[in-house]
This record gives sequence, C-alpha cells and structure tokens, in this order.
Amino acid sequence: MQKYPVADILDVCVEAGRVMLENGAETYRVEDTLYRIAKSYNLVYINVFVVPTALILTVQGEDGQDHTELLRMTDRQTNLEKVSMVNDLSRQLAQRALAPDKVKLKLTNIKNTPRNFSTLQRNLAIAFACGSFPLLFGGTYDDMLPAFIAGGLGHILFEVINDWTNVSFFAEMVASFFIGLLALLFTTSGFGDDVNIIIIGSVMSLVPGMAITNSFRDLMAGHLLAGVAVLAKAFLTAGAIGIGIAMVLTFL
Repeated sequence: MQKYPVADILDVCVEAGRVMLENGAETYRVEDTLYRIAKSYNLVYINVFVVPTALILTVQGEDGQDHTELLRMTDRQTNLEKVSMVNDLSRQLAQRALAPDKVKLKLTNIKNTPRNFSTLQRNLAIAFACGSFPLLFGGTYDDMLPAFIAGGLGHILFEVINDWTNVSFFAEMVASFFIGLLALLFTTSGFGDDVNIIIIGSVMSLVPGMAITNSFRDLMAGHLLAGVAVLAKAFLTAGAIGIGIAMVLTFL
C-alpha cells in the first residue's frame, strides 16, 4: 500500500470525527470509527479519546515518533444521516485505503450534504408530534390543536434564540416559558381543556431524549467521562424547561 504522510492521515481522522460529533454521534462510535480509519492506513499504537466537546488522536509513525491532533468542538446538532455516511466511508477505507486528499473531499461533501427535509417540513413534523402527545398523556382531542400550535411555535423560537445567542440553556428556558404562556392563554380563553397536558405535550420537542439515551449507552460501554458529561447536559436542558414552565405557573 502507498505510504502517506502521518499528518494527512490525522487530518482525515479528525475531520471524520468532527462531522460525526457535530451531528450527534455517540462518543464510542466516534472512537471506533477513527480507530478503524487510522488502522486502514496501517498506523500503529492508535489512541483515541473522545468527549462531546473535544477529541484527541495519537498515533505512532514509521519514524517511531508520536503524532497527536486535538479538536475542540463547539457546534452540535442532530443529523444521523451524516453519521451513517461517515461510518460507510470508514468501512470503504477498511477494504481499500484511499489517498487522504480524496477522503477529505468525500468528508467535505458529506459535511455539505443538505438535509432531506426543509426547515418548514421539520417544524411541521415537530408540531404534529407535539399535537399528538396530549392523547398519550390522557388528554382529549381538544388539547391537540393548542399543543400543535404551542409546540411548533416554541420550537421555532428555540431555534431562533439558540442561533442568536448560542446558549442553549437560555434558549430552552425562553422557549419553554413561551410554551407555558401560550398554553395558559389558550386554556383561559376556552381553547383546550387541560393546561398541564397541553404544556407536557408542547415541550416534548425540547426534551433531550437522544442525549439521555446516548449518555446511558456511553456509560454502559465504559465511557464514564463522556456519559456523565452528556447526562449533565441533559439535566441542564430538563432544568431549563422546568424553570421556564415554573415561571409561568408561579407568577401568572
């Protein structure tokens, strides 16, 4: 197999890790994928350490020297299609290693892949999901439309504030306050039966279900630091939701 500079291979691994972490991959999955990519280039003494906000990759080159790269993560979203695409690319490399430049181009194409659904479609899907939850929690059909409206508008407000401030805790708190305020206004005006059911259904789009699932998966896999970090972020989100709703129910 053709020999490539270790620095170029590290760049490929780190960029793959960046795409995966940015799009909601579990830390154990990122570590496994980076290990497989580095192994496909016949590197030895591969050590990968990943937490939700950073990754460190160290390998040993043919000269016997250790080479290390560190990546600091700031932006995170959820797009598991891109995670799957990077996984598929790592399997291709395991069968036949490609030149690092070609792999970087493939990773850039994956990173720039547009979502399958537009923002409007995603927000409508979220609103429909929120409108369906009241029935699961023992509500009535009269609670569905208020939850649909409050949940959809609340999620749009969350995305706007999060993009503006880049502080998810504040965005979640404001969005949940807005949802609680809408639910209270709806029920006091006779639009909807149970304010509690409407609020519960509406805030489900903000509940960190995937984060909680990933944290327990990481903990069970022995990734204690990453698991605790993700779980702490999930608790902060739950706290933000609780504070926003409590402010509405307490002071209004």
